[in-house]
Amino acid sequence: MPATPQSTRRHYLMCEPTHYTVSYEINPWMDSTRYTDAGLAVQQWQTLRATFEQLGHTVETIDPIPGLPDMVYAANGATVVDGLVYSAKFRYPERQPEGPAYEKWFADHGYVTHTAEVVNEGEGDILGVGDVLLAGTGFRTDRAAHAEIARVTGREVVSLELVDAHYYHLDTALAVLDSTPGREQVAYFPPAFSEASRAELERRYPDAVIASERDAACLGLNAVSDGLNVVVAPGAVDLAAQLTDRGFRPHPVDTSELLKGGGGAKCCTLEIRPAR
Repeated sequence: MPATPQSTRRHYLMCEPTHYTVSYEINPWMDSTRYTDAGLAVQQWQTLRATFEQLGHTVETIDPIPGLPDMVYAANGATVVDGLVYSAKFRYPERQPEGPAYEKWFADHGYVTHTAEVVNEGEGDILGVGDVLLAGTGFRTDRAAHAEIARVTGREVVSLELVDAHYYHLDTALAVLDSTPGREQVAYFPPAFSEASRAELERRYPDAVIASERDAACLGLNAVSDGLNVVVAPGAVDLAAQLTDRGFRPHPVDTSELLKGGGGAKCCTLEIRPAR
């Protein structure tokens, strides 16, 4: 049986969606002809930030840059492991300036940074579970980046192949519910992964929460957990019920306007993991 959930305080970096819009299309969620409401996006983001702070977590912010509407998806900006920052190197030209902007923020705040040589989209595709890094590939992050971050961090990296373009980042198809070594727990949507990757997930996490198609379709797996409290999309009702049954505490937060760009709570939240 999985261990009883316990919360731990977290440190997050976020970016207010001041310049949010959908002006280009680089994933199946984006439709540049559909109206986007930047004001509503800011309101939803502010609620998300306030939720984290009410749960006792520390939230820092990076200034949004005009012309970078996807900068709100802070999780894509870098990966932070043991206080070391591995920069993002974005695949699409529209987002490429975000990588240096996030790396500069970390450098300016005294963090040691490693400038990536290989295409990767930060914590969107690299998620820490215990002492292991789960790393997505197939759409945005090159598999060679998995080897690079393994060298940089000294962590074991497990490659997982994504096969459905709607789940183009790992954090849209898999949520880390408990990242504490010895207490590892995840939730995921099996059809988003190749057969070999599903088998690897089943082997490593036999007690994982299996999300329904309804959960996945509202990006319910793009959730943020502190080990007990799970900030999740309101539409992920099946997932919320399973989490409650396991002793977790779901906190539904509406990020529907940000979903138009292909992101949810986790996409907006980059975790700063300190040195151990």
